[in-house]
Amino acid sequence: MKTVLTLVLALVVMSLFIFPGKMWAAGNDTLVVYASGPSLDVVFGIDTTQSGLQAHSVYKFVSLDTTYIYLGAVSVKSSITVIGVLGSNGRPPCIQPGVLSDNSVPTVLFNMNGQGTIGVFKNLYITDLSISNTWTGAKDFFVSANYIKLYLDNVIVDENHYEVIAFNGIGDDIFVTNCKFRNGIDPTNWFGSSIVAVDYPSNTPADSIVMRYNTFLCMNSRAITSGNNGVVNYCEFSHNSYVYNFTEDLRMFSVLKGKFDDNIFYSLYAGAQPVAEYSFWFEAFSPETNSLIDFDTLTVAMDSVVDPADAGNANWRLLAESKRNIEVKDNLYFWATKLKNFWTAWDDTARGADSLYTAPWINTRTANMFSDKAHWPNLTQSNNQNVDPGFGSSVLNVIDNASATPGVVGLTKYVTEIRSGTETTDVWGYEPQSVSGTNWIPAWPLAEQTAGDLKYSASLTAPDGKPYGDPYWFTLTPTAVKEQVSAIPTVFSLAQNYPNPFNPSTQIDFSLPQQSNVQLKVYNTLGQVVATLVNGNISAGSHSVTFDARNLASGLYIYRLSAGNFTSVKKMMLLK
Repeated sequence: MKTVLTLVLALVVMSLFIFPGKMWAAGNDTLVVYASGPSLDVVFGIDTTQSGLQAHSVYKFVSLDTTYIYLGAVSVKSSITVIGVLGSNGRPPCIQPGVLSDNSVPTVLFNMNGQGTIGVFKNLYITDLSISNTWTGAKDFFVSANYIKLYLDNVIVDENHYEVIAFNGIGDDIFVTNCKFRNGIDPTNWFGSSIVAVDYPSNTPADSIVMRYNTFLCMNSRAITSGNNGVVNYCEFSHNSYVYNFTEDLRMFSVLKGKFDDNIFYSLYAGAQPVAEYSFWFEAFSPETNSLIDFDTLTVAMDSVVDPADAGNANWRLLAESKRNIEVKDNLYFWATKLKNFWTAWDDTARGADSLYTAPWINTRTANMFSDKAHWPNLTQSNNQNVDPGFGSSVLNVIDNASATPGVVGLTKYVTEIRSGTETTDVWGYEPQSVSGTNWIPAWPLAEQTAGDLKYSASLTAPDGKPYGDPYWFTLTPTAVKEQVSAIPTVFSLAQNYPNPFNPSTQIDFSLPQQSNVQLKVYNTLGQVVATLVNGNISAGSHSVTFDARNLASGLYIYRLSAGNFTSVKKMMLLK
């Protein structure tokens, strides 16, 4: 192993002479990375310890004259912060895929694969068009381990054709603020370009998803695909501008607690739903026409974990449903007249098997859940208005396309091609950019900012005093959010398990400010070890483990964390 590391480091030293300009500069716990060096997967891969953890916790991108290239996944096993230094005009550093020797394009940018770690990404512009103007189905952020916290703030993602943030771990938390997602269009895959999506074939939901102050402009698929084989403990979608998409907008049937406020939903679900796909294709648990706001009752397995204290009650499922807490309020929704006329004309000329179900604001099943206060007392919706925000002409032109870009058609023509089975290489979107040359940088400001057409003309202000949707189009600055957590905790800590009491499993969280030799053991009241949950060298960061006590008897148990000189002991109760 040491021989391999020595060889790699020697190659890096040699590359200082081969590549012009700087590659990186280290200082304290920050590594300054320049675009003129090796690809990002090489830079991050070299900057690791012998145990495979990142040698630095902060990576600062400073190059603005060319893009950062990646030729493979940046594998991250420990907590990191990646931050771009903005130019004087506000443009962030740019990242794009290179082209491999077989002319293929890498499919993953950042792979967060260290359990319990934190990833913070801020001030970046990512395009999934390669340096040869080709693309592939990409995952820009792949959360592939359990209990990871991922933060994106002021990140622009252009031309993603698959999944911007994909996750397949247990208990992952995802926070997205002040981001712009543009032109996530695929010529033939109208389910491509989900923003936050459970990664197929996994169907395990995230623990929490929070999306605030973002814009989604011309996306084929969903902003959230949360996963349906478990409950989503918390989901928030607030102050977002969601303008044009082809299929479902939010797939959130199994949310336990949530908040969906102050958004603009404009001309969504434009591809509608063919009769042949109703209703098995989209609805998770029971048949219903899809809608923008679409919830369902939980499954038996989901209800059983909402509150273990209800186990044994005759009406335990209803008790679980009564504890769901979801608000949907102060949203604007609207479908452009040109789009509604297209749907009407389609059904006038193609009635029968080719007819389309169009999505309402809220379907009958979901509306009944919100109105049934006996069973769902904490589901509330109010002040949601069908109002035209009055976007500018360049936004309206997306429907029938006033763009001169070759291969870019109007949204309705794209829908026609897809729904009639005549799809080609055509795409739709809002002034998409193309890449030319290896030192490409994007047009800036973004075309939608230059046009000013996402600054709606209607005289409307949300109840919290901010504009509806993404306030950026009025202020041209990111909206302040609660300061994000540091990638590295500052103290050792052991949290109380949750849930407590529990049956049969519970989660135990702990934090390490530095890499440590950790033991986490569970004892019975006689002082006997009944389980060893962790025993080994663990990276700095926040970590979670699950204690499964299905083979143990009810009663009081004690868990003890030892990490270096730190020791902490807590109690928990198993009730069967």
